[in-house]
Amino acid sequence: MKFSFRQSVLSAIRKYLFLLKSRGHLSIGKNVHIGKGTVISGIHNLVIEDDVYIGKYCTIEFEGVIESKTIIANNVGLVGKADHDVFGNDIPAFDADLVRDHKRLSYPTYIRHGSWIGFGAVVMSGVTIGKNAVVAAGSVVTKDCEANAVVGGSPAKFIRKRND
Repeated sequence: MKFSFRQSVLSAIRKYLFLLKSRGHLSIGKNVHIGKGTVISGIHNLVIEDDVYIGKYCTIEFEGVIESKTIIANNVGLVGKADHDVFGNDIPAFDADLVRDHKRLSYPTYIRHGSWIGFGAVVMSGVTIGKNAVVAAGSVVTKDCEANAVVGGSPAKFIRKRND
């Protein structure tokens, strides 16, 4: 994917700012486009490999890997499913343990090579999106997706293989 000069410059600035505030918990490869309004937080350890497109207004807050040649459309959320430890107790969510303070609440997520996550989709932590998989717009992914699968819905379900 080719980016314009303006896109490349603005994305490089965003990348630099994310790396500054990540305190070593974030690694971003070459030729990574980060759209405006996107928030990236490598809570414990996040690797974004080379040749990744991340659209505008995304929220990426998890531990894991986004592999090369991945496209993440606008308004996508890649987020934790146990950000607040509210299970097994009756305390308010406001007072619960947070994933950034307790690594035991973090579930690694893997977005494999060549995947495409459509507009407005939400991928919960602990999930693996298989190589060359497609997540339909607006889907909520709570379970692993096979390689070359197209998934969609809430919760996301298998629709078909890409090469069928």
